[in-house]
Amino acid sequence: MGRSASQRARTLEEVAAVAGVSKSTVSRVINDSPAVSPSVRDVVNAAIELTGYRPNRAARSLVTRRTGSIGLIVSEPEGRVFSDPFFASMVRGVTGIVRERDIQLVLVLANDEKAQEQVLDYLRDGHLDGALLISSHATDPLPRVLIDEGLPAALSARPLTPMAISYVDVDSAAGARMAVAHLVARGCRRIGTIAGPQDMVAGQDRLVGFREGLASAQLPADESLVGFGNFTTRGGAAAMEDMLARTEPPDGLFVASDLMALGVLTVLAERGLRVPQDVAIVGFDDSVAATEARPPLTTVAQPLEEMARALTLVLLDRIADPDGPVTSRVFPPHLVIRDSA
Repeated sequence: MGRSASQRARTLEEVAAVAGVSKSTVSRVINDSPAVSPSVRDVVNAAIELTGYRPNRAARSLVTRRTGSIGLIVSEPEGRVFSDPFFASMVRGVTGIVRERDIQLVLVLANDEKAQEQVLDYLRDGHLDGALLISSHATDPLPRVLIDEGLPAALSARPLTPMAISYVDVDSAAGARMAVAHLVARGCRRIGTIAGPQDMVAGQDRLVGFREGLASAQLPADESLVGFGNFTTRGGAAAMEDMLARTEPPDGLFVASDLMALGVLTVLAERGLRVPQDVAIVGFDDSVAATEARPPLTTVAQPLEEMARALTLVLLDRIADPDGPVTSRVFPPHLVIRDSA
């Protein structure tokens, strides 16, 4: 039975006494030294759990040169970070991994040059063991700089330009093809898209997949039915307004994020266009926005929390072995059918 907080062991000697090993052996186990047999490691870990001992983080960092903290670096404005369900899902997934490993998570917003420089200084000064880079744009210098300086990092999407950084992503192009195929199966023939920003890999890949889907269905690619938003509700609404100002409404629409689809739904309702009777809509993400939409959105689902957990494990592997191989993992999407298409 574990001890209460007041009964926790306070020193390595107490843990060593329970485990029947030396103080130095306990220290090696705590500091993840490979010079300990698995059986001894198990005995020491059992003694740590039994005694409730907590290693002194500051003392341990002097040995390991680690802080026990990682950064979640987001290259987006504060307003979007706290309003977009994408980021909440990512935080939940990351937290699920770091909490069980007693690692602190530090959220850092780096959406301008000054903030990016501050992040770099923070990492260079050793305040963080590594960085999870979320929602990076083409102009974001952080991925390349972290690689050049040998600082552990992992990216939440395939980099737009090839670089030696580990990443986790969803197959966005495949998801867009699924969306188009579903709209075609519903009988839609005049199919448009509200694409995401083209300085992000998700924006580019979903547009590529949309065009591939049209080609596969032998449907014409009408550029007047292609709009661009910024993955926000307001951006989706503006893109829909612009499309309707220059052409007749599509009968089917793939929207590259659920939040943008919310904006599209508002504009269509204002114009008296019914969903799905007049315009069938498929979104992307399967976020809470999809279920709260009216009508609820048919959408391409990406397993964000699972992706975030995988991304965090990739970074922790990188921290443990900075010279290890660069890795990538791409998750498959799937279609969730609701009432909008």
